[in-house]
Amino acid sequence: MNRLLPRALMAPAVIALFLWMIVPLLMTLYFSFVNYNLMQPGERTFAGIDNFQYFVTDPDFWPAVGNTLLLIGSVVVGTVVLGVLLALLVNEPFPGRGIVRVLLISPFFVMPAVNALLWKHMMMNPIYGILADLWRLFGAQPVDWLTDWPLLSVIVMVGWQWLPFACLIFITALQSLDREQMEAARMDGASATQRFFYLTLPHLGRPMGVVVMIEMIFLLSVFAEIAITTNGGPGNASTNLTYLIFKQSLMNFDVGVASAGALFAVILANIVAAFLIRIIGKNLD
Repeated sequence: MNRLLPRALMAPAVIALFLWMIVPLLMTLYFSFVNYNLMQPGERTFAGIDNFQYFVTDPDFWPAVGNTLLLIGSVVVGTVVLGVLLALLVNEPFPGRGIVRVLLISPFFVMPAVNALLWKHMMMNPIYGILADLWRLFGAQPVDWLTDWPLLSVIVMVGWQWLPFACLIFITALQSLDREQMEAARMDGASATQRFFYLTLPHLGRPMGVVVMIEMIFLLSVFAEIAITTNGGPGNASTNLTYLIFKQSLMNFDVGVASAGALFAVILANIVAAFLIRIIGKNLD
């Protein structure tokens, strides 16, 4: 009785959570195997693996995969490297450190759509943007970022938003660093570089693993920054898998192909998550 009561109390929440996850997944699985177009909602014929084949053979598929991997890799590397450097910088006491820390992590709370609009109009606009004014200040021609460097622009936007998350994790981790050990190493003649590589960096190994895992999973679904700024273009230069699925579903009205693409993204996300969890698990051991 003592064991059944807690489980009975938890059952409604567990069942609701299970249904909330499994019902959309089952519907996606169903639609991925039927020919279902919103322009012809009454026709639902069995398609087999045709939807998957069509999605994979789409001319935009491999560019989208490449853009997705490049986006994830660039943002993860950039946020980890800059996050460690900024965390070390603000970890040292100085006047106004509390305010600087709050300002440093504030971009993480900006919604993706607002983040995209901010960079599109305030920073990267080739006529009145801040970056254009800086270019003119040095006598250079302003760059039309979203046209000439679309994927790089998206990487900068997404990296700016995720950098505070990495900083917050690393700042928290540095609080538990053994100060006596650092002081002993300094008194033994270890330079700042040696203390960083042999003491600080190993201490940040686990937080780095957590940051990489969480960012890689969430960055697979980047959408708002692309939809608001570049629309996946020019051409397919900034199209990722998420935006390709969007184009198939809402632009081509092909729910079947879009569902097949969504299943592909789910499988990819699970493979990445399992791989990272295994690596982080070994690191924690």
